[in-house]
Amino acid sequence: MIIMNMEFAETLTLSKPDKMQFQNAVIADQFNRSHDYLRISLTDKCNLRCAYCMPPGGISLQPHSQYMTAEEILRIAKIFVSLGVKKIRLTGGEPLLRKDVNEIIASLSKLPVELAITTNGILVNEHIDTFRACGLKSVNISLDTLKKEKFKAITGKDYFDKVISNIGLLLKKNFHVKVNVVLTKGVNDDEICDFVSWACDKNVHVRFIEFMPFDGNNWNFEKNVSYNDIMHAVEEKFGPAIVKLTDGKNDTAKNYCIADYPGTFAIISSITNPFCDTCNRMRLTADGKMKNCLFSGDETDLLSAFRNGEDIVPLIRGNIMRKKALRSGIDNIDDFGKQKNRSMIAIGG
Repeated sequence: MIIMNMEFAETLTLSKPDKMQFQNAVIADQFNRSHDYLRISLTDKCNLRCAYCMPPGGISLQPHSQYMTAEEILRIAKIFVSLGVKKIRLTGGEPLLRKDVNEIIASLSKLPVELAITTNGILVNEHIDTFRACGLKSVNISLDTLKKEKFKAITGKDYFDKVISNIGLLLKKNFHVKVNVVLTKGVNDDEICDFVSWACDKNVHVRFIEFMPFDGNNWNFEKNVSYNDIMHAVEEKFGPAIVKLTDGKNDTAKNYCIADYPGTFAIISSITNPFCDTCNRMRLTADGKMKNCLFSGDETDLLSAFRNGEDIVPLIRGNIMRKKALRSGIDNIDDFGKQKNRSMIAIGG
C-alpha cells in the first residue's frame, strides 16, 4: 500500500541534525536515577476493547484542541532530548490510528534518539514503509492469546488473523519484534508455554506482563499471574533447557531463552517483583501531561505551559524530583488499586 508520496518519502532520507546541538544533560531524581527514555502517547483512542486497558464504558474523550499537535510533539520532544533523552517510544491507545502518525514518526526520526513504537498490530501493514524509511526498527505488538476465538473475547474485535499476519510481515522485513502478553488468571495463563514455544518457532521476543491496576479495569490481586507462577509453568515443560540471559541496565524485564532457539521470553513483574531501582522512564500523555511513574496520579501539565510560552524544563525536572523510590510509593500489595490514576488507555502504557 502506498502511504507517502515520493516528495514526502525523500525528506525522510535527510541526515539527522548534528548531535552537538543537544546538551546531553541529565534528568535525575532524588535517588540519583537518570531518565533518558520518553514514552509519548499519540492518542487515547483504540480500535480494540481490552478490559485491562479500557473501562467497560470507554473513556471520555477531550476536545481535539486539548491534545498535542504533531508540531508540539516534535518541539516538546526536542526539549526532552536536550535534557539527555536517548530513546522515544510512541504509544497509545493505538498510535497508528492517528491520521498524522507518519509525519510524526518522520519528524522524530531526525532526532538523535532510538525510535520505537508499541501497537496492537492491526494497521502495521499500512505504515511499515514509513517505519523502514525512518529507521524505526523495533516494534512491540500487544497480543494476549494465540487462539482466534479467545482474541475476540479479550479484545471485543475479530482482528486475530490480521495481527498474526502483520507480525509475520514485520519479521519478514527484519524488524525486531517484541510481543506483549498481559496475563490474567483464568483467561490466558494456560497459554504461557504455548507462547514460549511460539517464540522459539517464530524468533519473536515474548514478554509476559503482570495484570496491573488502573482506573476502571476491575483489578484485584487474585487475577494476577506472578513471576513465580510464570516460571513454574515454563520450568515444568522446558526444565534445564531454560537459559537466563543478561538483562540490560534499565530493563524492565527478566529475560530468558530456550537453549538452541533464537526467540526469547521475558517477564515484566511490576506487581510482585518490581524493577524501580533502575527505572529510567518518563511518560507524556496525548494531552501533554507528564507522568513520572505508571502507577502515579501525579501529573504535570507541560502542554498548557508550553502553549503559554513558559520554560517547561523546570516543570520536567520538578516532576522527576517528586518520583518515589518504589511504584509511586505503593509498598503494600493491598494498596494497589486504591491510588488515583487514569485508565491505561489514557496513560499510554
